[in-house]
Amino acid sequence: METTSAAVPPLFHPLVADWFREQFGGATECQARAWAALDDGSDVLISAPTGSGKTLAAFLLCIDRLVRAAVDGRLQDGIQVVYVSPLKALSSDVHKNLDGPLAGIAGLAVERLAAFPPIRAALRTGDTTSAERQRMVNRPPHILVTTPESLFILLTAERSRRALAGTRTVVVDEIHAVVDDKRGAHLALSLARLDDLVRKAGGRRPQRIGLSATVRPIEEVGRFLSSSPTLRIVDTGHRRPVDLAVEVPGAELGAVASKEMWGEIYDRLAALVRTHRTTLVFVNTRRLAERVAHCLEERVGEDGVLAHHGSLSRRLRLEAEDRLKNGKLRAVVATASLELGIDIGSVDLVCQLGSPRSIAVALQRVGRSGHHVDVTRVPKGRFFPTTRDELVESAALVRAIRSGALDRLTMPRWPRDILAQQIVAAASGEAWREDDLFALVHTAFPYRDLPRAEFDAVVAMLSEGIATARGRGAGAYLHRDGVNGIVRGRRGARLAAMTSGGAIPDNANYLVVAEPDGAVVGTVDEDFAVESLAGDVFLLGTSSWRIRRVEAGLVRVEDARGAPPSIPFWRGEAPGRTAELSEEVARVREEIAQEECIDAARDRLVTECGL
Repeated sequence: METTSAAVPPLFHPLVADWFREQFGGATECQARAWAALDDGSDVLISAPTGSGKTLAAFLLCIDRLVRAAVDGRLQDGIQVVYVSPLKALSSDVHKNLDGPLAGIAGLAVERLAAFPPIRAALRTGDTTSAERQRMVNRPPHILVTTPESLFILLTAERSRRALAGTRTVVVDEIHAVVDDKRGAHLALSLARLDDLVRKAGGRRPQRIGLSATVRPIEEVGRFLSSSPTLRIVDTGHRRPVDLAVEVPGAELGAVASKEMWGEIYDRLAALVRTHRTTLVFVNTRRLAERVAHCLEERVGEDGVLAHHGSLSRRLRLEAEDRLKNGKLRAVVATASLELGIDIGSVDLVCQLGSPRSIAVALQRVGRSGHHVDVTRVPKGRFFPTTRDELVESAALVRAIRSGALDRLTMPRWPRDILAQQIVAAASGEAWREDDLFALVHTAFPYRDLPRAEFDAVVAMLSEGIATARGRGAGAYLHRDGVNGIVRGRRGARLAAMTSGGAIPDNANYLVVAEPDGAVVGTVDEDFAVESLAGDVFLLGTSSWRIRRVEAGLVRVEDARGAPPSIPFWRGEAPGRTAELSEEVARVREEIAQEECIDAARDRLVTECGL
């Protein structure tokens, strides 16, 4: 985390302030400005580059309030802070990183005070065991770390709703990652329901804190976070120095990548890995992550490179993260699974193989490097085009970043499938006047201009069901009192909402299980699994696995002990190019075409585009 000479503000309790000074010395610009804005209880959006300390800026103020309550003897069991992250892995990482400040402050308190009750934090995601969930219900933590989907479930389940009723602060991390899709609309309605729950329990609307990378328009993200007229936006900008270059292979680039060109790219990547302490290589697909990690490992040496993507088991992903963070790994080849703020320690270099297809994604990925205590270290990124088109796109990308261009977010407009889920969930817990429910929906930014007719049509569908060959009624989840304008959930509505909610589509992946110990390795695509035969060898997590048998939803494998593997595939991975990057690509092509000679075009690309 970058540090500055900014002092720790006097708003903190001495225990919190002293711990922070011991650990960091001073505050970053982002932290100092954020604390000044947050002090009066206003909703605040903090927009800053990766590594600026914005997560700690949000949490430290929340911890300070809990510390003051503990010191004064006012700390009670119950959730007071809800932290929401778009990724389970990021939630788990943040929960783990909370141990440091909580333990450190508690240690100081033991030295100075007669009594100091512990401040508890807990993690609630889809990976949380049933025993842990039960403990959380019996004794709620003070800080709850969760995901949008798990928050939806907690707001719908009867016992966990009671635990959330005392929430004072909501922190939404990496908010930019969800606002432009249906997950954002789903989260906005969940936050509206949380506000209503707290209000009905006699509490004050929770303060909202959003943490975002720099995006455009940042004001729109602010309005998504909060409709409060006192909302404050702390924007420290994204125009910090970056070391960017496009690595052009010696082999001529064509419409598709040649075998010779791939060999040259692997050799150059290996050379960069050897000359840097830690390197993070980003690719766009899981299949490519496995292939590149395998080829790099052959050049760098065994145990020097690991793959990291969403189809690997949590155990293998955590192993890669921990080994990279502790300096026991030279490189990790990752998809977007390491794009957001998971703590992987100090990374010297980021390499992007192929185009990331987005200015924002490129900034986020390159920003994973340069997180040193020494503020003079700048993020360092190298782009490796594999085709002629990717060369032009990489050149346009570097020029766009250097000029300060950003992608523009586009939010979905009142998605009705998400609205239907949230209406069923809300009505399953209590009866609602339709006017009140419509007013609640309107407080969520994606539904701010939802017409009443659209709302009524969704409610009608949920109460009448869908017409089938046997008549109407299938999928009817609500009882609707048309005379009094009241809706309530039918029997089974709560279960349907909790088991079928969310905006993440189901997949048909097969679980890969290693024998004889039964350890989960990861998942492969259904088509890959059913097309495979016993005895086939494939690569997953930089290890070769021999298939013993394929069962329903399950591939049982054994260690192939380094036998030459095939590479599994997963469907639907390639990202689309953003409109802003497409415009920059068009400008680069047009300018090159207007140059009078090849040398002039080459000089322009070298000077402006990092070739």
